Amino acid sequence: MAVQDTLRSRLAALHEERKRTWEPAALQANIDQRRRLVEAADPGSWVRAGNVVAPFTLSEVDGQELTLDGLLVKGPLVLVFFRFAGCPACNIALPYYQERLAPGLAKLGATLVAVSPQVPEKLAEIKRRHDLTFLVASDRNELGRRFGILYEPDEASKAASRAKGSFIGDTTGLGTWELPQPAVVVIGQDRVVRFAEVSPDWLVRAEAETVLEALSVPAI
Repeated sequence: MAVQDTLRSRLAALHEERKRTWEPAALQANIDQRRRLVEAADPGSWVRAGNVVAPFTLSEVDGQELTLDGLLVKGPLVLVFFRFAGCPACNIALPYYQERLAPGLAKLGATLVAVSPQVPEKLAEIKRRHDLTFLVASDRNELGRRFGILYEPDEASKAASRAKGSFIGDTTGLGTWELPQPAVVVIGQDRVVRFAEVSPDWLVRAEAETVLEALSVPAI
């Protein structure tokens, strides 16, 4: 029986590759950090269905200013939060959403925007690399903070990054450790959240079918 090609299976393949190629200590540090994020997660603070979303503005990497009102003109809005352009898991997730989610959203009249805190001049790289046809925009963590989905690595992870001369604030261009947990948020034209899924473990993300099913259910 063939293995179903899902986002989960693609991300699992990334982990299997790491098991084959990474030093055991580095692999365990990665596993431990994801586990600690899951344990520390506070779902009660996350955006959820039924929330009303206040106006916001995002900076698209090709120079457009995206407002909530403008994004909702044609139909519902689907926001996919990801970490940064060089994130390996994000470079699997966004092409998957291009293949499996974007076509279905187009049929439903919904707009798809991938959102990261990374500054636009650095963020454009991932859109170009995968020829993404949907919008890719910078949030500067303002909307991520409002949605309660930001996190910082724990002290052990920060120390390991410093030891390698790495600082995520340099990568994002924001100068802070904060990143969004991967999330998908669906907002109706009435500005009410219809669906939200937040993933503290960045190797577990919303499947396209789940998002499309949420949009297919009539709003109450």
